[in-house]
Amino acid sequence: MSTARDPLLTPLTIRQATFRNRVMSTSHACGLEEEGGMPAERYQAYHEAKARGGIGLTMFGGSAYVAPDSTWSSGQLNMSTDRVIPYLENFSRRVHDAGAGIMIQLTHLGRRGESLTQNWLPTLAPSVVRETGHRCFPREMDRHDIARVIRAFGDAAQRAKQGGLDGMETMIGGHLIGQFLSPVTNHRGDDYGGSEENRCRFGLEVHDEIRRRVGDDFIVGMRFPIDETTKEGLDFDECVSIAHRFESSGLVDYFNVNYGRIDTELTLITDCMPGMASPMAPWLQKAGAFKHEVSLPVFHAARINDLATARHAIREGLLDMVAMTRAHIADPEIVGKLMRGEEDRIRPCVGMTHCMGDTRPTCIHNASSGREQHWPQVISKASRTGRKCVVVGGGPAGLEAARVLGSRGHTVVLMEAADDLGGQLRMANRASWRGDVSGIVDWRRSELEHLDVEVRLNTYAETDDVLAESPEVVINATGGIPDLDWLEGNELVTSVWDVLSGATPFRSRVVIYDGTGRHPALTAADAAHAAERELTLVLLDDRPAAELAYGERVIWKRELARRGIVPLLERRLAAVERDGDRLLARFNHELTGEPMVLSADQVVVEHGTLPADDLYQELRAGSVNDGVTDIDALLAGRPQPHETGEGRFALYRIGDAQSSRNLAAAIFDALRLCCVM
Repeated sequence: MSTARDPLLTPLTIRQATFRNRVMSTSHACGLEEEGGMPAERYQAYHEAKARGGIGLTMFGGSAYVAPDSTWSSGQLNMSTDRVIPYLENFSRRVHDAGAGIMIQLTHLGRRGESLTQNWLPTLAPSVVRETGHRCFPREMDRHDIARVIRAFGDAAQRAKQGGLDGMETMIGGHLIGQFLSPVTNHRGDDYGGSEENRCRFGLEVHDEIRRRVGDDFIVGMRFPIDETTKEGLDFDECVSIAHRFESSGLVDYFNVNYGRIDTELTLITDCMPGMASPMAPWLQKAGAFKHEVSLPVFHAARINDLATARHAIREGLLDMVAMTRAHIADPEIVGKLMRGEEDRIRPCVGMTHCMGDTRPTCIHNASSGREQHWPQVISKASRTGRKCVVVGGGPAGLEAARVLGSRGHTVVLMEAADDLGGQLRMANRASWRGDVSGIVDWRRSELEHLDVEVRLNTYAETDDVLAESPEVVINATGGIPDLDWLEGNELVTSVWDVLSGATPFRSRVVIYDGTGRHPALTAADAAHAAERELTLVLLDDRPAAELAYGERVIWKRELARRGIVPLLERRLAAVERDGDRLLARFNHELTGEPMVLSADQVVVEHGTLPADDLYQELRAGSVNDGVTDIDALLAGRPQPHETGEGRFALYRIGDAQSSRNLAAAIFDALRLCCVM
């Protein structure tokens, strides 16, 4: 399809604003706020990258709070003070200069706030109903609270307009306005509770105040629920009925619809922000059905990761604006690549929800997101191109290093000992719900082809092989080997790699020990259960997947529960010994020291990796830097200070070749080292 006829590239006009295309990023808590909740440089650069990448509309906030009793411990902007206005003015100018629209999401969290942080104020709600996710018991709002919060919404909306934004939306589902709408959270007996008309009263008064303060030349929308998916809550028909009330009021301009609940970690990650364990675009048809019932424009976001699905949503009239929020965290250049005919080069969102954890908004395989000040999204050519670079290792770190060096214009050779690329990620899809991880490797494989990087598989690189290339730069990305040396009786155990790679089959009775809190041991448990083995899972941590972001952790907890796998917690593996034809695994309780012995046919151990650094150690003496990375230059985003050329090479190591960490660390190691070479 030519770009001239692509429905995604048709403009959309709402009130005074015309958005250049139908692709948007919704508001989300990106965690980049500074100086008491202000959208300063880091925050602005993150959204500006999307604007420069071609997006039609970027929204921020996720959610910006309008009053000081609407806070949680991190991730929100403060719209309750005039101090924010200069930040908004600069922010809107930058995004508008890049050709995109910009809007904010405003909210009062109500019971979804946290009372034991920041201002240490009680949370508010229409009724005293505790939220499972954020855990606070709210105070029931009286008339003074209602009047104050309504004014606060109006004040914040006026600040948004003064800041030069194109518009704003209120967050409804799960937040204070939605808590008034829903019979689950509104048990009031006054004229703000009971009937649908009464439950809508607070929201209508809020939007009436907003419209009064911003006038008719400013967009006002609603992030609106279309089904609460619980028997006591609002169903689809009731949500449509409520939408008609707001629509007929003339106070709002669009509905940005979401599905389900957000009051627990599980519903947040399966309903509102579905990840890898959910199908693609799970609620798109529901959103289309809602659009059929209303006359205002409809926006929607929920794991719409690819342009084919987005295009279908617009072409078939399911949506007026399609939100690809996490897809833009993975690649803010989506629309630009579409317009340049490079749709096949878009970095895919694989749904790992790393961007929703404590490291938000960094993508598991785009380390530039949220770090644009030092490590830009678009890799520029080096001032001196054509340097000969050898990358040893075709796992995630090596693949990223080769991609970045190739993008810089250097001549790159990648050597990989195995018969395929991917390293440890090749084992990830043994888990029943993690098959999309392969997209991380597949995209880089394709990029290396575009960049003419020479890839040599089945090449166990030795010193002579590397030196024969006459390199200026050698990147050691050889990864690690399972760390078992610490264990008494380690010769009797099976590494988690052995079972996940298929090199060693599961035996009848299996004990799996997880000493990291990452994916591998739980993936092995998943595979052992699928193989119908008798399984005991023992964790060093106090919960499964302790090292992962909550979006992955809660799915692992669900999957273990579905399979009836009840892990033994806080037990440290001390030794394994033979007992006839069986093995005895000896554990000690982390809190009490109490010993425990388990008998099994097989003990599978996950304890991270040790660097596979023989080649690195051999190359150090011949390098100009003894294999040392200048940490100060690395952290500042400056080139390494080592002079190369005329037979002199610099040697660096990245990823698990340094220490046992995770995929995000491996990718970031490679990016920040290589993007300035």
